[in-house]
Amino acid sequence: MNFDELYKKINPRLKRIARKHNGHGLFIDEDDLYQEMCIYLLDHYKSGMPEDINESYIAKGCEFHILNYIRKNRCKASIVSLEQPLNDNGDTTGDIITDTAKPANELLDKEIIVEEIRNNGFSKKEKAVFFLLAEGRTAREVGERLHISHVMVLKYKKKLIKDMHRVTKPNNFLLM
Repeated sequence: MNFDELYKKINPRLKRIARKHNGHGLFIDEDDLYQEMCIYLLDHYKSGMPEDINESYIAKGCEFHILNYIRKNRCKASIVSLEQPLNDNGDTTGDIITDTAKPANELLDKEIIVEEIRNNGFSKKEKAVFFLLAEGRTAREVGERLHISHVMVLKYKKKLIKDMHRVTKPNNFLLM
């Protein structure tokens, strides 16, 4: 069988394989994979591919080749210190990365909300549910701790959210 016949027979399979493995390599797309398999196939045909090999075997060989190709060419993540100088000026990664800390006024607003919950008309059970949820506990954990069902915890949570919207309206802060 000459190369053109082999290529016409195996071409749809190679395209499916390329589509299947597309995205596994960061900068390697479907066309790159397809071309790499075609080059691999041509190289092996030129070097004397045995006549008794079936198409499935050839396609699998091409697939193994591109998997290896992806593995070799995949970008590796590198660990960088925030204090390590990046250039001659002494700039560090820590200097370049912007600070994503929340502004003080947002933190203050959260503290005011917590104080409102502590002092304004929430039952002891609602306060307990709020503070346990704020600690990061699940509804089931809160329910076990307070000896109530997790469904009741969810009802308290829903009521707290509704009441917090009422308490934290922007104009309410001016009335304090």
